[in-house]
Amino acid sequence: DAAEPAEAPLGGAPLGWRGLLQLAVASGVAAWAAWAALLMPGFRRVPLRLQVPFQPSGPRQVANALALLRGRPGKTVDLGSGDGRLVLEAYKQGLRPAVGYELNPWLLCLSNYRAWQAGYHGKVSFLKKDLWKVNLSDCHNVIVFLAPSVKPALATKLLAELPDEARVVAGRFPFPSWTPTVTLGQGLEQVWAYDMKEVRRAAQSGTEG
Repeated sequence: DAAEPAEAPLGGAPLGWRGLLQLAVASGVAAWAAWAALLMPGFRRVPLRLQVPFQPSGPRQVANALALLRGRPGKTVDLGSGDGRLVLEAYKQGLRPAVGYELNPWLLCLSNYRAWQAGYHGKVSFLKKDLWKVNLSDCHNVIVFLAPSVKPALATKLLAELPDEARVVAGRFPFPSWTPTVTLGQGLEQVWAYDMKEVRRAAQSGTEG
C-alpha cells in the first residue's frame, strides 16, 4: 500500500509527498533569495578571498572591545560595521567621531535605523565604502571583527596607513603575525588590542634580526 500522505497544518488538505517536496524547494529558494537580497550586494565588487559574511557581535564581545578603547581620543572606526552596534556603543561611551564602513546597503539601512532609535541620528556616520579602499590615516581607534582569512592583507594595510598612536582592537580572531598589547575575555568573547607603535617596533626588530 502507498504511504499515508502527511497531514497538512491547521486542518487543511493532505500535502502528500509532492507537496512536501514543493514546500522544501520553496523554503530553499526563499533562503537563497534572502541571502541574495540582504548579504550579496556588498560582496559583488570585493574579491572572493576578501569577502566576509556578516556575523553580529555578541554583547560581551562588544563590551570587551570597547573596554580596550575606553578613554582614548581620536576617530573611531569599525571596518565592516554590519548592523552598527559597535559604532553606536562606541559613541555612547564617548568615542567620537564614530564611523562605520560597510558595503551592504541593507545593513547600512539597519544601522541608520538603530542610530535613529538610539537618538544618535546625525551624530554617528555609516558610510558605504569598501574598507580596502578607504584611507585610514586619520583613524586612532580601529575595530576589526573580521574573518581570519583577511587578517594578513588587512595587517599590511593598517601598517601602511595608521598613525603610531593608533590602537587596533580585533574580535573573534587575532592578527596572526602581531603580538597584542593586551587581551580581554576568553573563547569566543576574547578580544586583542594592538598598539601600532609597538607593532611597528616589533616588525622592525624582526627585519633587522
